[in-house]
Amino acid sequence: MGETIPIAVPRKGRPLESVLDRLADRLDVPDLADDITSTLRHEKALTKGTIDPDEEDVYHRLAAYSTVDDPTAPEYTLLRDDRAGKPRRIVFDSVTIPLSHVESAPDGAAIQLVGREEPFRSLRTHEFALGFDSADLVLEEVVELRAEPLNRIADINARINPSDTDVQVVTGMGDTVYHTLLATPEVAPSEGSLDRDFLEAYQGPLCIEPRYERLVQAVLGTRALEGIEFRYPEEGREEEAAIAETGLGVYLTVTGSTARDHGLLLGEQLFPSETVLLENTAETTETVAFVRSLLNGGDLETELAVGH
Repeated sequence: MGETIPIAVPRKGRPLESVLDRLADRLDVPDLADDITSTLRHEKALTKGTIDPDEEDVYHRLAAYSTVDDPTAPEYTLLRDDRAGKPRRIVFDSVTIPLSHVESAPDGAAIQLVGREEPFRSLRTHEFALGFDSADLVLEEVVELRAEPLNRIADINARINPSDTDVQVVTGMGDTVYHTLLATPEVAPSEGSLDRDFLEAYQGPLCIEPRYERLVQAVLGTRALEGIEFRYPEEGREEEAAIAETGLGVYLTVTGSTARDHGLLLGEQLFPSETVLLENTAETTETVAFVRSLLNGGDLETELAVGH
């Protein structure tokens, strides 16, 4: 019996879809990836009320999606949502993918995708050797804060203290959305660019989401933050509206259209919020290394050389 390598993955959303896209390409499982993606998109639409549910309740749908006697069929579970008025939501749980069709795969080898709320933390506690999670979480939890800014995914590992964690970033998935500098015309420079150089000279309030405070400190560097005071949106207030009121802020900008709706100018793209492949190097086996090479691909600028 060959080794099955468990891989921690997000339970839903864009990061999971990026992982499934990578697996569809590298492991030739497009039907499986499409099945999981379409199921979760349908459930998201039901949860948000954009489509009407059929007569079956969530438990009946969960039973219909599940194939208990076939480990190669995806399993789902219910995610408890504590927000008022929000129903339980069906999210991804697990699936096993044999590697028998993959050239040079060890005999009987397989991977098992396992849904986790916080895959990165599961790797930190050595539950998994491999996993996928947002680069944001790595910045928020383990990168060292330095005077110099952190610009690229490829620079993350150099900022991780090996005594803090055995986890390193292997590569990015390319599903890039940028943390972007935004400002009102009154605060933005009349000459020059709205960028890190502007921040070096700026003194005053900077509006950010509280959960991104450490990330922003890492991305901008502590030197640029001298003389800057963080401000936070009031509960329930739209981030772009709060930034417009403050005059300057950092926000995870997808298209920029909503920022412009609030009269904000888009400045420098500070750091990519990207799903990344992670490895706990203390848990690496020969089969883990083979699976990592399958998932890595070597065709992205964000590919990193992880030391072993």
